[in-house]
Amino acid sequence: MSVKHVLFILTNAAQIGPNKRPTGFYFPEVAHPFHEFDAAGYAIEFASLTGGSPPEDGYNASDPQAKAFRDSKAYQRMRHSRRLSEIDVTSYDAVFVPGGLGPMVDMAENPALEATLATAYEAGLIVGAVCHGPVALLNVRLNNGEHLLHGKRVTSFTNAEEDGYAAADVPFALQSALEAQGATFVEVDPWQPHAITDGRLVTGQNPASAGPVARQMLAAMA
Repeated sequence: MSVKHVLFILTNAAQIGPNKRPTGFYFPEVAHPFHEFDAAGYAIEFASLTGGSPPEDGYNASDPQAKAFRDSKAYQRMRHSRRLSEIDVTSYDAVFVPGGLGPMVDMAENPALEATLATAYEAGLIVGAVCHGPVALLNVRLNNGEHLLHGKRVTSFTNAEEDGYAAADVPFALQSALEAQGATFVEVDPWQPHAITDGRLVTGQNPASAGPVARQMLAAMA
């Protein structure tokens, strides 16, 4: 049986908003899914929009999965991520977009990313995203002209969560934007784990949902 491959697509944005808040990808949202995919025997590769070392936020050495990832060879590979434009996404089985505030800067209006995700979905890949990562799904249009989000049950970092976290920093409310493109938004109480699968699309609400998203992606690929 051949090994399945998952592509993580990371932000390159290191700050956000009028106060130039430091940001990047949120470390547990890479480390926890990496743990799940790696434990299942999947190969993980890393791309970012412009390549190189993606900025990171939220590392906590007391989180054993985060520390294990930081100490791994995979972390060193991630620090030399491939430029997204060099990737043939159809050679993977799934793509995953972790959050952090960074994606709200460079993934919201990115035609190359939109084209990559449309190609991935049309090719039958599992597409996953967590927390602010679902911003990458905005404006993704399929071959039939419809938004990928149209009619899909999805979740992301909610308006209620953002109000207490980064409402002054983000350029727009992610939940509202997803709903505006025809998604059916499904949320639970703030900061509780919540992941949802709709066909080949898997989304998670917040950092606590990163591991659950990976496990649902694994189930969808099985």
